[in-house]
Amino acid sequence: MPKIEENDGALRQSDPDQQPIQRVIGRRVSPPSGRFPSAATRAAMDANLLYRTRVPKGIFVYQNHEEMTRDRELWTLEAMLARQSDRG
Repeated sequence: MPKIEENDGALRQSDPDQQPIQRVIGRRVSPPSGRFPSAATRAAMDANLLYRTRVPKGIFVYQNHEEMTRDRELWTLEAMLARQSDRG
């Protein structure tokens, strides 16, 4: 099993067959406090508010995987039909 070591804040693997881990990509940077988001960021946030998943909110407890799969497929089908009817 490869060993992962930390040197100078960078993670490195001791296994030569693996690619070295040099940095993590995609971490979010918090905006400065007291500044409002840009118009593009605000528009993206507003668009996310309008997105509907068609899945009811809540915690669901199922007796088996088949029940969960049946509900998920039903919600997916309802979302597809609603989107199709919205397009005309």
